[in-house]
Amino acid sequence: MSGYETILFDVSDAVATITLHRPDVRNAFGAGMGPELTDAYERCDADDDVRAVVLTGTPPAFCSGADLSTRGDTFGGIDRSTFNAAATRFEAWEVRKPVIAAVNGHAIGVGLTLALQCDLRFMAADAKFGVVQVQRGVMGDAYVHWSLPRIVGMANAAEILLTGATFDGRDMQRLGVASRCLPNDEVLPAALAMARDIATNTAPLSVAFSKRLLWQSFELDRADVNRLETELHHPLMGSDDAREGVMAFLERRDPEWSARVTRDWPEGQVW
Repeated sequence: MSGYETILFDVSDAVATITLHRPDVRNAFGAGMGPELTDAYERCDADDDVRAVVLTGTPPAFCSGADLSTRGDTFGGIDRSTFNAAATRFEAWEVRKPVIAAVNGHAIGVGLTLALQCDLRFMAADAKFGVVQVQRGVMGDAYVHWSLPRIVGMANAAEILLTGATFDGRDMQRLGVASRCLPNDEVLPAALAMARDIATNTAPLSVAFSKRLLWQSFELDRADVNRLETELHHPLMGSDDAREGVMAFLERRDPEWSARVTRDWPEGQVW
């Protein structure tokens, strides 16, 4: 897909910005947004010139949730043989670069569950957030029963998922959802600033390995984590980037990384 209808896609300074873009319905999830977001994530993963990703929404909302234009039939008439509760077919945690959610406005339902798939969440202080599906007669989706307890713990996940309540950005930080809580108009600039810092100062293969292991770690025991940390150090230690990282630090300059995720990813994945 080169031309999108429900999202905007831009790459600048090694940072890809994906913007949910259905402003007439506050970026409600529908009209092909899932396949388009899947395609954008896959492009980011496969492009070594993209070093970090920011997911945001066209103001004033991030994503208002499911498109309710069909009113009472919004969740009706599904084909049970093909339906899948996943919002996308390639999630943010599969992208081998950091993905920062710049949640610059309301994120309701699937809007919030999409943000929970990202590595970091910068959230607007005065916006409203909630996984409200139990108040609509359905339930949370997009892997939220896997992602949310891992991010905030069982008790906080239960408060969010079982009540369907809405919270502001300060609540989200208190509950452990928000990495940062900022004034609404500062959310996207702050996320972009961190993404550019990552793109410049972190070694791409090191970050890709660390991200993959971080998301996998909840399914591993301590010995498995040690084994994988050891195995993943093998292609890193003694590499050109390991030398460059040290020399750039000592010489007080920006590093020039040479490893490429697509080219140097280990054959026969160790995870």
